[in-house]
Amino acid sequence: MSIKRLPIHYGWIIVGVTFFTLLFAAGVRTIPSVIIKPLEAEFGWDRTTVSFAVALSLFAYGFGGPIAGALVDRFGPRRVMASGLGLITLGLIPIMSMANIWVFNLFWGLVVGIGTGMIANVLGATVANRWFNTRRGLVLGLMGASAAAGQLIFVPGAIALATNSGWRAVIGTIAVGVGVLIVPVVLFMRDRPSDVGLEPVGGKAVTSTGAAVVEASTPLREAIRTRDFWLLALSFFVCGYTTNGLIGTHLLPHTVEHGFIEVETAAALSLMGLMNIVGTLASGWLTDRYDNRKLLATYYGLRALSLAALPFIIEIRDLYIFALIYGLDWVATVPPTVNLTARRFGRASLGSIYGWIFCSHMIGAGIAAQAGGIFRDVLGDYHLIFLSAAIFGFIAAGLSLSISTRRAAAPMPVST
Repeated sequence: MSIKRLPIHYGWIIVGVTFFTLLFAAGVRTIPSVIIKPLEAEFGWDRTTVSFAVALSLFAYGFGGPIAGALVDRFGPRRVMASGLGLITLGLIPIMSMANIWVFNLFWGLVVGIGTGMIANVLGATVANRWFNTRRGLVLGLMGASAAAGQLIFVPGAIALATNSGWRAVIGTIAVGVGVLIVPVVLFMRDRPSDVGLEPVGGKAVTSTGAAVVEASTPLREAIRTRDFWLLALSFFVCGYTTNGLIGTHLLPHTVEHGFIEVETAAALSLMGLMNIVGTLASGWLTDRYDNRKLLATYYGLRALSLAALPFIIEIRDLYIFALIYGLDWVATVPPTVNLTARRFGRASLGSIYGWIFCSHMIGAGIAAQAGGIFRDVLGDYHLIFLSAAIFGFIAAGLSLSISTRRAAAPMPVST
């Protein structure tokens, strides 16, 4: 059947391929929370030592964002996705036979970190903006929901697999899944609608005179001189600090050491993942309709309140309430952040500029991952680091409200 005769626009197939790619990448990122305690038990490493590899991987993941943005602009999403998946697979395999921490630092910290960074949020944002002139917020919500779905699917399964078969089985299973995913990426992924003879969903953007719209852009060197770039980067730094770095890495060890059994925590994490999907999809819908700055301020404020309560949770019912509230805005910040970046600096330069804003996100995540391990080893618990995250959340809410509504200046339209 011809692509033009498909019952749906081919852009939705692109969304499906990208969704599952991001889902597996998110699944890979959940591994440390499951294997931290098994690694400590088998090798005698302390929490700070293991957290260093996690922090290094998060830094590499973050710097993979700008790399991915530049590579996507030059080579297209298809090649970047396939290369990223290949790097992840090659990085996971040696970990199963490691005996020294340097192996974990090298392959998890750098190889897997860069590989997952190449197929992170920057890729999803680029796909949404290339293939959709309408429903971009919804598509961005779907891309963000892939990370939530990864958590929902992979964490409980990884906990069960690690309990029954050991941590190496977790690594091996995910390595196989990521490797197999390269096949549909190569077969079905395309870089632009024009590659299959189509226009974006919603049609080609034109002005009232019928001239084709040339997307606005801002060079990176100019963007970093603006106040709005740093407001977006600093608020996203806090986003990474309060999600991937702290909760994504240390929530499971914290709850186990706080008296909860792993089965209870797995159920709470599943609820968090489910709420994450709901919250991210809702955020994508809201992003198309409401002031993105106010949305971000609301998300960061609610996240701060839930994190402030976390050290005092000792009942499973309260852990479920935390999972529900916190889960609703785990990735909900992504659609409005991407949309604000595209509107402020132009969609044509989204890949490179959002890549660096996302890098800031993962720098925050890396700092929180390492700091969490240090705080745990020095103080015996995570309470103070959770409270610091709550304070940062309130600061990010204020930063979000300070972002301007100025739009990037578009070049003169091209006559058709």
